[in-house]
Amino acid sequence: MPTHCVEVQFCYGHRLLNYDGPCRNLHGHNGRAVILLEAENLVGTTAEVSAEISAWINSELDSRMILCREDPIVPQLLDLGEPVVLLESNPTTETVARIIFETLSSRGIPVQQVQLWESARSSVTYQPGGSPIAS
Repeated sequence: MPTHCVEVQFCYGHRLLNYDGPCRNLHGHNGRAVILLEAENLVGTTAEVSAEISAWINSELDSRMILCREDPIVPQLLDLGEPVVLLESNPTTETVARIIFETLSSRGIPVQQVQLWESARSSVTYQPGGSPIAS
């Protein structure tokens, strides 16, 4: 089946609650989402779909803190008017990749998988029905 690949770079911050490692501290990533689409099922041109994906990531995830709703810093960030994305669980790379996949799918975009790079050497790949694959 023919595929199309969309790549979107964005910055985000997060931290992991109840985690024994450096990610327990607030920090940021220069993320890169590599999104594989079923080309045969695209509605619109590849340029239009790519633009829609980029626009959503840039408006909803770029330059935001992605945090667990239970994070104690959330009230202060909200009081300051900081852009925050709140999740029910820890904002791991696996979780963010799944959210990208599920959101694009819910918008009718025929996404097959999402690979999210949180650094030049660390990524996770999310596909439905399988476990996230870290690299």
